[in-house]
Amino acid sequence: MEKSLLLVLMAVVIGVSGQLTLKAGMSQVGPVVIGDAQHILRVATTVFTNPMVLAGLGLYVVGAVIWLMVLSRLALSFAYPMLALSYAFTPVMAWLVLGEGVPPVRWVGVVVIILGVFLVSRAG
Repeated sequence: MEKSLLLVLMAVVIGVSGQLTLKAGMSQVGPVVIGDAQHILRVATTVFTNPMVLAGLGLYVVGAVIWLMVLSRLALSFAYPMLALSYAFTPVMAWLVLGEGVPPVRWVGVVVIILGVFLVSRAG
């Protein structure tokens, strides 16, 4: 069970890292707006040739492989709620790494999520 929980944590950390990397890449790309077919092709080319975007997508693939390992070991009703930790870790890391502002009510939400995951981990 301990190794399985470590895999869950790895999946969460890699997922959060993927989000941060995707955000960094898309910040380089700039706002995406939908236009005509040529514009969509230019935007897609810009997005999918950005190294940060590609790295973020790669992290998601690695996270998905680890998640498959988790699913082979733990009950879904236990494991899936653990992914909610990504909703807590992402704002913290966005604040620390990207310098994003996080309003107080969002910090309260982060604490509530962590408490919820703790409760799920203790049930059953």
